[in-house]
Amino acid sequence: MAVQIPLPESARAPEQVDAAHVREVRTDVAYLRAAMVNVAFVGPPDPGDRGWVLIDTGVTGTKKEIIAGAASRFGASSRPAAIIQTHGHFDHIGALEDLSEAWDAPIYAHPLEHPFLTGRQSYPAPDTGADGGIMPKLAPLFPRSPIDVSRRLQTLPEDGSVPFLPGWRWLHTPGHTPGHVSFWREGDRTLIAGDAIITTGQESAYEIAVQEPEMHGPPRYFTPDWTAAAASVRRLAALDPDLLVTGHGRAMAGPVMLETLHRLAEHFEEIALPKSLRPGA
Repeated sequence: MAVQIPLPESARAPEQVDAAHVREVRTDVAYLRAAMVNVAFVGPPDPGDRGWVLIDTGVTGTKKEIIAGAASRFGASSRPAAIIQTHGHFDHIGALEDLSEAWDAPIYAHPLEHPFLTGRQSYPAPDTGADGGIMPKLAPLFPRSPIDVSRRLQTLPEDGSVPFLPGWRWLHTPGHTPGHVSFWREGDRTLIAGDAIITTGQESAYEIAVQEPEMHGPPRYFTPDWTAAAASVRRLAALDPDLLVTGHGRAMAGPVMLETLHRLAEHFEEIALPKSLRPGA
């Protein structure tokens, strides 16, 4: 079986793109590709100060780009009510310290992710033998050391609610990291999946550059627990989302997206795992 599932043009979510390249996919959900990763803006346009939430904070050097995107969508002086992290990998927390200081915003994450956000623990070494392209070989160069935002860091509520976002629930979706979370709104079946599921490959520099659309498990070289990752994908597929916003790749929507998501969940071990770990290897 192939190691990825191509996604046709018909699976792409309808988008309204503004001058700052922010892509609106719901009236109150938009995302911005900041270098190699997406950040999500959740909240209605022009909500006033503290009327929206930022999910993830890109790679180092994207602070100005994210602030420009926020200003374009919410107004120049509008600050988020909170910054919420799907997880703490380097490509999702690059501007976290600077943005939380600039906006005086609290940071929320799953408690299992706190060691990586309070200076106590580094992530495991990458799997340089993961197949798919040059990126696993380069992965040892990527930062794994923790940052320390403990002064502003808070824990996501135990009841599954999402601070400042009524109607949303956070879901523990480990595997890629121990405390990885995704966000789900039942009312319109919107899923913000972080890196639990992505819609373009991250193992190949070519895939990263061109964003070839495909339904993909988490990045192979930085996913240490494949049993948990499989369970997380199956949990998310069982929700039958109508819209999927991921940490890497374009937003996808509709029945073709859902069909390929279920195919990924059903055949996860044959499709998503590094070749050396697949059944029969």
